Amino acid sequence: MSGTGSAVDRVRAALARIEASEARINAFTAVLAERALARAAAVDASDAALPLRGVPFAVKNLFDLHGLATLAGSKIECEAAPAARDAVLVRRLEAAGAVCVGALNMDEYAYGFTTENTHYGATRNPHDTTRISGGSSGGSAAAVAAGQVPLTLGSDTNGSIRVPSSLCGVFGLKPTFGRLPRTGTYPFVASLDHLGPFARGATELAAAYDAMQGPDADDPAQVARPFEPTLTGLPQGADGLRIGVLGGWFRSMALPPALAAVDRCAAALGATQEVLWPEVDRARTAAFLITNAEGAALHLHDLQRRADDFDPHTRDRFLAGALLPAAWVQHAQRVRHWFARQVAQSFSRFDVLLAPATPCTAPVIGTEWIEIHGQRLPARASMGLLTQPVSCIGLPVATVPLWGLDPAAPHLPIGVQVIAAPWREDLCLRVAHALQAAGVASDPIAKDFS
Repeated sequence: MSGTGSAVDRVRAALARIEASEARINAFTAVLAERALARAAAVDASDAALPLRGVPFAVKNLFDLHGLATLAGSKIECEAAPAARDAVLVRRLEAAGAVCVGALNMDEYAYGFTTENTHYGATRNPHDTTRISGGSSGGSAAAVAAGQVPLTLGSDTNGSIRVPSSLCGVFGLKPTFGRLPRTGTYPFVASLDHLGPFARGATELAAAYDAMQGPDADDPAQVARPFEPTLTGLPQGADGLRIGVLGGWFRSMALPPALAAVDRCAAALGATQEVLWPEVDRARTAAFLITNAEGAALHLHDLQRRADDFDPHTRDRFLAGALLPAAWVQHAQRVRHWFARQVAQSFSRFDVLLAPATPCTAPVIGTEWIEIHGQRLPARASMGLLTQPVSCIGLPVATVPLWGLDPAAPHLPIGVQVIAAPWREDLCLRVAHALQAAGVASDPIAKDFS
């Protein structure tokens, strides 16, 4: 990912690609050309060994960027004071030589799986611009898929890295809850929020992840673990790993293309054993209740005084969350912790588990309903059917993209979750790298943008 050529040349090329493609994709809410070129010139003038020297990147607009209001996808936050400094992860990437070129579109307040943003417009899927990019980090995935930048950052509360990775056909990493600091980002659900990168391959994910590791006392949820490199371990691939395939809910709530993607990965890895997690549907319900309640509490003041300034979809879900009985939320937390204990047992027998990332390929923008094995389900919420139970308990996950598995839309990708025990991001990335090296998973730039 470090590539060749000067940082200034690489940033200029990225800015040109953004200018040429942005009208069709709508991934960015702000392009910071002057800042990026100044930073690139400083990188070129430095003699330091920088692992991400000159790599252009962009961030979901819930990351603070100095001098820019942190929108979090909302109209209300336009009125906020400009950020006084960059978010911690932005600073860490730039310390490694990367160059931030802008901020990316998202679902309002990160509450959604489609990035059909009422205020800033829908971010379109580069592989088919009539379709959604996924969300809530849709701009982050689309920018990589369209070749605008090779690296982006997003957040994942219930699936917001894995869903757009799957639908846009890029690689994504949701680290363990508490692994990367969230300082300088706009929260959604503090007990569920994760931050992580999108890129075009496992090597790029590992390089970015390694650059962002490290303790930060200003995030009380972060666990002070030592630096644990992942990039150097990628050549080990899947050798010696015990790999299983999640069944039950993870098969009954997925359509044939999603199941075919998992089966293809399993065959390549020699994974034949099915693993059943108990009460997955209850865990997903618990995630919904916790999300609704915590999200609503954060925005209660604005809901009371300026409800009309919210996206109606976001507002109505927050209002529902504000009315939830406390006993329900308390019970949801008990279910969550019980589920985590049950799932932990599966990692005594397996190192890595495979599951679909989304139930289907990307729906057309504006789709209200999808059908899964005879069940008619709301499209916006159901893109997270298979990710919410995993993020509810904070496990690390890499998403890998596969192609040509949907007969009705062979040009569309679909992703597979590579799940490991807490703190084993290295195993997720090793398996992702192995699948990419075998040609099973790949991330081509969208045809019309290459």
